[in-house]
Amino acid sequence: MIDLHLHTTASDGASSPAELVREVQAAGLSTFAVTDHDTVASVGELAALSTAAGLTFVPGLEITAVQDGHDVHLLGYFVDPAHRGLHEFLTRQLEDRRRRLVEMADRLAELGLPIDAQALAGEASRGSRRALGRPLLASALVGAGHARNIHEAFEKYLGVGRPAFVSRVGASPREVAALVRDAGGIAAVAHPAKLPAPLVDAIPEMGLDAIEVYHPDHDAEAQAKFRAMAEALKLGVTGGSDYHGRASGRTDALGTVVLPAADFDGLVARASLSRARV
Repeated sequence: MIDLHLHTTASDGASSPAELVREVQAAGLSTFAVTDHDTVASVGELAALSTAAGLTFVPGLEITAVQDGHDVHLLGYFVDPAHRGLHEFLTRQLEDRRRRLVEMADRLAELGLPIDAQALAGEASRGSRRALGRPLLASALVGAGHARNIHEAFEKYLGVGRPAFVSRVGASPREVAALVRDAGGIAAVAHPAKLPAPLVDAIPEMGLDAIEVYHPDHDAEAQAKFRAMAEALKLGVTGGSDYHGRASGRTDALGTVVLPAADFDGLVARASLSRARV
């Protein structure tokens, strides 16, 4: 079984690399990719652990692009984690995450819901490895008693259009896709069913290599829709559980949302062509 959408403690996952490899084995997976948000910090460790466990590991990441004021998550596969351009880009992404975290914390303070954003950012920098983003603020709101759970924190304060929401500043999907290819990889749009309709319509202009068809938020109708789109655009098909760990509080689809082997073979072929062009 193949799962190309997993997260670790390098971003917003609850499982360390070692824990994730054990969970992958227990779920019966043979091939997996870790796509932490805007970082490849766990790739080296995971590659070694996977080799020792007899698993096939695909180096990847999930990069947040921005189009028309909305986040568009792109999955990058088969990237070279040491690529200089990718490293420089991810450094800028981290700086913007920090900027946005502080601005949202300032808005929360104005609402009478103080959160120490500098302490949160410092904690992440010192080794907690949690991504600097809205989930981190949501957890802090819950911990401070300002929200009953993560869902309520987003619904009341942090979701798009809510009083503490701050838009991200970043590269366009086309720019991110080009960067991923420069780093020897291929780029896919993640969970497109979660995008606003105008952005779904814009997928053909994003310069992608693939579309995520299999995802916990995609029912059979959505799978059929996005597979048909991939075929019409001559793009590859990817998918996975978007697993964030047993203790993450998110949907646990590990071992149940997987990618057909034929689709994976197609991605491998596309990645070979991408590397040949670099």
